[in-house]
Amino acid sequence: MVEREGEQSAPRYNDDDLAMISALQHLLFCERQCALIHIEGQWLENRLTAEGRLMHERVHKPGIESRRRVRVEYSLPIRSLQLGLSGQADIVEFHRQEDGFWQPLPVEYKRGRPKKDESDRVQLCAQALCLEEMLYCTVPEGALYYGQKNRRFPVLFDAALRERTLATIQRLHALLTSGRTPPPQLGPQCTNCSLVTLCCPAVSAGKSAATYLQQMITP
Repeated sequence: MVEREGEQSAPRYNDDDLAMISALQHLLFCERQCALIHIEGQWLENRLTAEGRLMHERVHKPGIESRRRVRVEYSLPIRSLQLGLSGQADIVEFHRQEDGFWQPLPVEYKRGRPKKDESDRVQLCAQALCLEEMLYCTVPEGALYYGQKNRRFPVLFDAALRERTLATIQRLHALLTSGRTPPPQLGPQCTNCSLVTLCCPAVSAGKSAATYLQQMITP
């Protein structure tokens, strides 16, 4: 691995207190959706989530491949006791450097196309932070693979993205610790949310849930 100077601090979280890395993306998509899933344990699937699940099932087959100077590990369990996170990396590539060390590079698979927000980048950066703690190394970059584009996009873990990721992690723990689900709030993201029938965001907009759902399914 690529070495990093310094000593690791004492763990801040126990294994029972770890939040899922995927919850970061849910939080940035919609705070209420995140609470419904990770506090209340609610889940419904639509076409988009089903397609994403099938893609991850194809990738999530534990195993290791070696290709000359690259070692590829699939479905690698990762965690951070400093940040209170755990999850599974779709792929982590280990690239052999000239000095003999192996540089980790996480790759996350997504069904759609690059998003306008930073939710995917934050999720990937959180994986990198976990790898840095686990392997005691520096992970400078990763990649996001989008199925609709059929290509991967490099992601640089610069200071700005790391700060955004750490701030999102703090928000996530604050939400989970509160144990409270925020009230519904109608927004453009509701159209693609699989939990819309559980959330009933139309209530906050003064519409009946039946009217709102009819508008969603009518071309």
